[in-house]
Parts: sequence; C-alpha cells; structure tokens
Amino acid sequence: MDWVLALAHGQGIAGLILVLAVVIAGGLMLGAIAVRGIGIGVSGVLFAGLLYGHLAWRGAGDHPHLHSLEFLRDFGLVLFVYAIGMQLGPGFLGSIRSHGLTVNLLAVAVVALGTGIAAIAAWSGLVPSAIAVGLLSGAVTNTPGLAAAQQAMVGQPAMAGGGDAAAISYAIAYPCGVIGVILCLALFRSLVPVAKTEAVAASSADEESATDLDLSVRNPGLVGQTLGKVIALAGGPVAVSRLMRGGTVVVANHDQVLAMGDVIHVVGHKADLERLRLIVGEVAQVHLKDIGSLDVRRLRVTSPAAFNRTIAELDLPGHCGATITRVSRAGIEFVAGPGIHLHYGDAVVVVGDATALHRAETALGNELQRLEHPRLTPIFVGIALGVFAGSIPIALPGLPAPVKLGLAGGPLLIALVLSWHGRLGPLNTYLPPAANLMLREIGIALFLACVGLKAGGSFADALASGSSQVWLALAVAITVVPIVLVGLFARLVLRQDDAVLGGLLAGSMTDPPALAFAQAATGNDRPAVTYAAVYPLTMLLRVVAAQTFVLVSLGPGS
Repeated sequence: MDWVLALAHGQGIAGLILVLAVVIAGGLMLGAIAVRGIGIGVSGVLFAGLLYGHLAWRGAGDHPHLHSLEFLRDFGLVLFVYAIGMQLGPGFLGSIRSHGLTVNLLAVAVVALGTGIAAIAAWSGLVPSAIAVGLLSGAVTNTPGLAAAQQAMVGQPAMAGGGDAAAISYAIAYPCGVIGVILCLALFRSLVPVAKTEAVAASSADEESATDLDLSVRNPGLVGQTLGKVIALAGGPVAVSRLMRGGTVVVANHDQVLAMGDVIHVVGHKADLERLRLIVGEVAQVHLKDIGSLDVRRLRVTSPAAFNRTIAELDLPGHCGATITRVSRAGIEFVAGPGIHLHYGDAVVVVGDATALHRAETALGNELQRLEHPRLTPIFVGIALGVFAGSIPIALPGLPAPVKLGLAGGPLLIALVLSWHGRLGPLNTYLPPAANLMLREIGIALFLACVGLKAGGSFADALASGSSQVWLALAVAITVVPIVLVGLFARLVLRQDDAVLGGLLAGSMTDPPALAFAQAATGNDRPAVTYAAVYPLTMLLRVVAAQTFVLVSLGPGS
C-alpha cells in the first residue's frame, strides 16, 4: 500500500495530478452546497486545498513538485483572467457611460476605502503587509487581487514567504466578505428604506435597457429631411426599423425622405426616444410591429465580409432590404447605431420580409456550427501578448520598484482590448461562451487548488493563533465600513433603490453570492444590470490596487 500513500502525498507526476483532481472535485462539491440559495461556488476549491494540505500534503518547502505546483498555479491564473477579460471587454467602456458613470464612481470609492483600511493596518504595524493584502483580497472575495499580490511578492526578499501568508489571511477573510455584504444589504432594506416610488424605479430600469416606440411625423420642419438626419437629432444611438406611409409598412432606410404623417418604428434608450419624440411630433396610435408582412430574425455574424465593418458600411437596407436594430455581444445587448462595428459571433436582430431576411442571412453568415469551435491560435497569441504586457516595468514616482501588471493584470488588459476590438490582425478573437466558461473555471480551479495546497500546512496554526482574531476584525472592517459608508450615501443622498444598491455593492465587492441575494430579495434581474456595469472596472482596480499595495509596502519604513 506504500504506492497509495505515495500518490496521496503527491509523489510523481501521477500523484500530483491525482491530488489536484481530488482537491478540485472535492472543492467544487463543497462549493455547490447552498444555504438558502447561497453558496461559495468555486472558492470551495481553496478550502478543500487547505484541508488536504493540512492533512496529507508534505511541507511545501521540500516537496519535489513545488515548482510544478507554482507553474500550474500561475498558468491557471492566466487562463482565468484572460477568460474574464474576453467576457467583459465588449461592455467595459459602455459600463462607464451614462448611468454607469455614477455607479462606477461609487464602486471606486468602495475600492479606495477598503484599500485605505488595509494600508493603515499595515503601516501602523498592526499586521504585516503580506497579511494585510491577503485580508484585503479575501474580505472582498477577489481572487485575482490575491494573485496579483502574490506575483508582486516574487523575487522580493522583504516579502519571502509572503505569498503563503497572504493566501492564509485570504482564506480567513473570505467568509467575512461573503456574509458581510449580504448582512449589510439585508440591513439596508429593513433599516434604511428609500423614499422612491415603484414608478420611478421602473423608469430607472427603462433607462438601463433599450425599448421601442412608434412616432408620427407632425413637425413641418422635418418634411423633406432624410430619416438618417432626423434620427441623429436624438443625441444617442437610435435604430429605425420600419416606416409606414399611406398604410404600407416598409423597411426603413436612412436615405428615405420623410413626409408629413409618416410613422416610424424606432429602438433606443428611453431618454433618447423621448428627445426624438419632441422633435418628430407625437407617439403614433398604431403599432407597426403588428402591421404588414415584415418579420424579425436573430442572426449571427460569421461571414468574413461582415467582420469589423460598421452597420452603415454594411448597408443591409440598400443591399438586402433589411435593417439591424439591436446587437448582442458577450451577453450585452445594445442599440444598433450606424457606427457600431460588427464582430465575429455577434447576434443581431434583423427586420425585413422573407426575401430580405434570406439575403441578410447570406450577407452575415449565420453559420452556427462555426461558432461552436473555439480558435486556439488567437487565445495563445493573446496570452503571449498579455504575459509580455504584464512584464513591462513602469516606473512611478515614490515607488521603490517599477510597477508591473504581472500575470494577473497583463492578460486581463490585453483580453479586454482584444475582446472589445474583436480582431488581432487577420485573426478574429471570438471565444464561444461555453469555451470561455470552461477556460475560466479550469483556470480558477487550478489556481485555488495550488494556493490551498501550498498554504495548507500552516493554515491551522495561523487560525489557532491569537493573531487570527485581529485578522478577522480587520476583515470585517474592510468588508463592512466601505459598503456602509458608500451604501448610505447612495441611499440617502442619491436615492438609489434596492435593485441598484444591491447590484452596486455586490459588484464593487466582486461578490456573486451577494448578487444572488440581491436578485432574490428584489424579485427581478435589475441588480445584475448594475453589477455588470461596475464589475469590469472594479475587477481591474482590485488587481492594480493589490499589486501597488505590495510595492508601496517595500518602500522605506515599511
């Protein structure tokens, strides 16, 4: 039976693979356990690794596969952050505009306050810097931040052993992050009600998503003007799909000249449509979607002829007799303005008759089977560029060493750019959602398993020490103080309702269980809209803040 014990202790390549498989499988099963619908998800892998490391793993310092473990940890991290960037890229810039600007500023305040508390604790000597940065990442349930901090500690003599210490404090603080946000959200709902009517809340929801409207031309000044010029007066992205004149409904074209009494069907955000209504005339008494023979289809962009071309350049109304009204990319839907560039894999809503829709399908491709096969070349080229970008030293005044984005920030930044642009030279960077999810889950599972196994040997001692009580107190402060202060400001000053507040606080803490609680409490998906608006910027700030925290700690007096 010696060979069984050798495998259990990770001896040999087979033993290492077996241990990782057991830890990951056990951790995922642990994470699947939910209490009132709330579970810890993939983070259970970290706790399974800590437990296995404590019970069966040899000391990390003399383990023959220590370097293999470190490689798998870092490679898993790269896969994880690259997949996150590919998912968030299309909506990153849009999340900072309009309604997203306010909530993103509030999220930045949450990040800054939490980082400030951790910095004060470290600089006052209350806890070592490595422990403080681990608490900072764990208290906000942000694994990439922990990874960025560990990367910054590599090669720093003053931080020797800091990576494992950060992992231990992260694990201790993590439950505080999950439970603390949920408790605060519950208290806000019960103790600080917002004086906001359901009508106002519904109006806010309308502002966040696109809607449609039928408008009747009653302004004499618009007679003889092209439809494209009139739509531009809305001041925001507006798509027009149908036009009715003399009882006949046709596909709208931006070159069409308007006449008095025309009815147009427009798609856009509520504020833009309201401005357009004031210009055009009035809301029509007919619904063009219910009149005529025009149909609607959802097509996917797979034809090379459509890649990276704007909707205006593609000119489906002129070439096919159909028009695009909405574009969906990486789960984010937006209005099909004429300047929108189409990317490979985009889902577009097209309006036209049967013949026009057939022509549009030919022009766009709509070859669904091509979307099921991920292209590996752009993935690994993107990862290579991300590693290179993360290795570039950036000298900043006041820091003892150049800042590097590292293996957490570099691939994340490159993936954001590639996903937003949609192409890398002749390569399209589209990653099917299922492939993205698999890449992300495998990456984070490998990372958490390796971190847990390395830190497991000393986790129990750290938890039993008197210092753990101080760590827990700091973790609670890092979790609770920022969301209470920012939450009260958002509630009492900005008059944000439960849905926006829940999505804001869950997103600023990168806390999916808190989002699940907010959605269950409000009974709708509106918290997810705000969560998606703040999550990309918050994730990037958490990564940069954790690494900068470590580098600043290396300065004089740290």
